[in-house]
Amino acid sequence: MSNKVVHAIYNDDDILMDAVKQTRKAHHHIEEVYSPFPVHGLDKAMGLAPTRLAITSFIYGAIGLSVAIWMMNYIMIEDWPQDIGGKPSFSYIENMPAFVPIMFELTVFFAAHLMVITFYMRSKLWPFKKAENPDVRTTDDHFIMEVSVSDKEEELVAFLQSTGAIEVKVIDKH
Repeated sequence: MSNKVVHAIYNDDDILMDAVKQTRKAHHHIEEVYSPFPVHGLDKAMGLAPTRLAITSFIYGAIGLSVAIWMMNYIMIEDWPQDIGGKPSFSYIENMPAFVPIMFELTVFFAAHLMVITFYMRSKLWPFKKAENPDVRTTDDHFIMEVSVSDKEEELVAFLQSTGAIEVKVIDKH
């Protein structure tokens, strides 16, 4: 298997979208697309699977809600019951309306913080990680479509030039 990829550089997001669609239609494998800003619909055009981060966010929120309920029941009812503002401290159910803000805040706290950690782990964004950006122009105003090379390298380069690429380079990945 070849370790070569072709970098097709584009200067317009509409041309890039058309090129991605044409490349997928021609059954070439797109490794990655580097863009200076999010391009609406690019994930669908590339054929990427939908994200499951929303499911993890729900799970993290449910964990936060569970921790809040357990914590408030233990602290305010079982361990150290106190008469605050004349509220009875005999059961959690009687005090639950006063605990709703705390339940909400811990749900949001757990979901937000654990989602950030999950995003960094999933994206492999570790501290002091070297940037994987293949060309500095993609942080400003250009787009790169990285296509893996199969057998016919010259045909792939000609095909990508015909899609509107302003520059096409063959890169040997180590």
